[in-house]
Amino acid sequence: MGEFDGRAVVVTGGTGALGSAVVARLLDAGAECWIPVLHERELKRFGYAEHERVHLEMNMDLCDEAAVGSFYAKPGALWASVHIAGGFAMAPIAETTLEQWRSMMDMNATTCFLSCRAAARRFTQAGAGGRIVNVAAKPALVPTGSMAAYAASKSAVASLTVSLAEELAGDGVWVNAVVPSIMDTPANRRAMPDADHGAWPAVDDVAATIVFLASPGNRATRGGLVPVYGRS
Repeated sequence: MGEFDGRAVVVTGGTGALGSAVVARLLDAGAECWIPVLHERELKRFGYAEHERVHLEMNMDLCDEAAVGSFYAKPGALWASVHIAGGFAMAPIAETTLEQWRSMMDMNATTCFLSCRAAARRFTQAGAGGRIVNVAAKPALVPTGSMAAYAASKSAVASLTVSLAEELAGDGVWVNAVVPSIMDTPANRRAMPDADHGAWPAVDDVAATIVFLASPGNRATRGGLVPVYGRS
């Protein structure tokens, strides 16, 4: 039997490179995966759309408060919520527009907040514990130039994580975040062809860390901002 047999797991950003790796591991472990999808084109790169234990919620805007609440009411026996959805942009602060700032905050911080809140409500109502895993980023912890908006939005994710870890501990809900550096994806290789790609953490290794933190086997770790840097 798999560790996640009979357990539902929400994976926001589940159709992306990291999300797909997380979904693959969860399915292998027996989970029912619930995945919000904003654009149908995301499914072109997602290999699990037809899987019998994958449930897709199409045209789902994770910044829509009511839609997020409705979505989180659907999975039965919700055990974990993994929040990978987000975006990236970089520019010197003098060239960063207010629109770009707000976009980073919405894509990274607001989506995480609404998903965390909806998951927490489900977990506390059920009274059976649960797991929340967020995705911050290395620039949130290590100062990096020309990433002020992105770093601030991921810093909000990190702060939300440690705050909720304390708030929800009494309900048996462990809240953690992984903190990746640049991951080894085809898109990142194309964007940085001259970088040392071997130093970057492999997507599957980051996924393995996320799935452990989301698992029933994680009996003690909470409030962690877990670096997944590889050699970078």
